[in-house]
Amino acid sequence: MTAWSLQQLLASLHDDIQQRLETVRKTFGHPGTKGDASEKVWLQLLQTYLPQRYQAASAHVVDSNGTFSQQIDVVVFDRQYSPFIFHYEDQTIIPAESVYAVFEAKQAINAAQVAYAQNKVASVRQLHRTSLPIPFASGTYPAKPLIPILGGLLTFESDWSPPFGLPLETALGEGDGGGRLDLGCVAAHGHFFLNQSGDAYEFITGGKPATAFLFRLISQLQFSGTVPMIDVQAYARWLGA
Repeated sequence: MTAWSLQQLLASLHDDIQQRLETVRKTFGHPGTKGDASEKVWLQLLQTYLPQRYQAASAHVVDSNGTFSQQIDVVVFDRQYSPFIFHYEDQTIIPAESVYAVFEAKQAINAAQVAYAQNKVASVRQLHRTSLPIPFASGTYPAKPLIPILGGLLTFESDWSPPFGLPLETALGEGDGGGRLDLGCVAAHGHFFLNQSGDAYEFITGGKPATAFLFRLISQLQFSGTVPMIDVQAYARWLGA
């Protein structure tokens, strides 16, 4: 009887993701089709392995002022405490208060794609988020501080050689804090994340990058806590608009 192997299970998870991304890149000729397929691979990874309190979808994010983000390839959001998620004509709209993390999914990482992802992330972080006091049996807890929204970039390979060198570090350091990328994965080469001090990136090459990225994301989500209590009435005012 063959013994179970945790090492093999974790390795196989990465190998499956990398193989699917590589097949997409080599097989599909149309850029839009290729992009949609890559996005689906990453979405399925997160939809399958994130704890059920989180969901992942391609979506727009909206705030109570009626401002919308750009279209985001992968939004990780709360479903346990979110009172409404809109679905209309295959489009998903998520209230800003429900968002934990946003990612762009691309074929390859380069300076242009890093800047593009930073712009997308900033379009979510700049949205207004409400937070109400939380009632309990003897009174109310103060309104929770807003949790930081994680941002990142997910790709199959890199246009740089070596993939994790000064050009990537420079690209990640450009732009303001609103578009900062906190973590990302280049499935064929490694993953990266902003260290806890927030002043430098760490680049991890080799290993099983897709699995390592998944574990890193789950770990950072654990420390994010729970999304704030949304002010539903702030959205309800648009019923009379």
